[in-house]
Amino acid sequence: MSERVLVVENVTMQFGGVIAVSDLSLYVAEGEIVALIGPNGAGKTTAFNIFTGMHVPTGGRVSYRGRQIAGEKLKITPDAITALGVARTFQNIRLFRNLSVFENVLIAKHLHIKSGLLASTFMLNYKEEKRMREEAAALIAQLGLEDVMFDVAGSLPYGKQRILEIVRALATNPKLLLLDEPAAGMNPQETDDLGRFIVDIKGTFGLTVFMIEHHMNLVMDISDRIYVIDFGKQIAEGTPAEVQDNPAVIKAYLGVDEE
Repeated sequence: MSERVLVVENVTMQFGGVIAVSDLSLYVAEGEIVALIGPNGAGKTTAFNIFTGMHVPTGGRVSYRGRQIAGEKLKITPDAITALGVARTFQNIRLFRNLSVFENVLIAKHLHIKSGLLASTFMLNYKEEKRMREEAAALIAQLGLEDVMFDVAGSLPYGKQRILEIVRALATNPKLLLLDEPAAGMNPQETDDLGRFIVDIKGTFGLTVFMIEHHMNLVMDISDRIYVIDFGKQIAEGTPAEVQDNPAVIKAYLGVDEE
């Protein structure tokens, strides 16, 4: 079996009297595409927020490559988790809309800058800056955005903004890529193109991918395994074929009445 890159053990997240995630346990293995699905309000994005340091869980623990990155009373900042090799996109696009495509990607590159503030202020790090600019431009060209490299990010068509957010995440050199509803707002053709894009970058960059998604065709087409949660609790896990025929999943999505 491949190494378990992300391991989630009995994670609970409670906001006052509301339990958003309840005793969640799952894993993502090296090289997999794993989907986390469930009805609206099931707790999926809350779970991703825990995995990336945005929420401190009220119980349980999360480990990345054997290192604990989340747990009760353990606070690791999102940028520190990103520096370990975990990148994330968001359900609502969070680009720097008034900056160019190139500037958005370059900012992400600066996560791994080695020179200090003084060197940057007095331009003593010009060699490192030059290298990062070259790497940012090369990544943009490699992933098909060269023609809009210097366009303002907010002026791009919606589908390209979604792709740019993934490209920016890749600029941090991740090994685990978390995608929060990457196909949200896309039409069927854009969604199909996105599926191929995700599979391509997984192979090209040696990624493991964990995604939240509501487009079931996309989930079923590219996922190796699927976890299903409802009201914060895991109700199913398995291959796409196993999950789509699971009575608990059908009930969660269709609201089948108890007999």
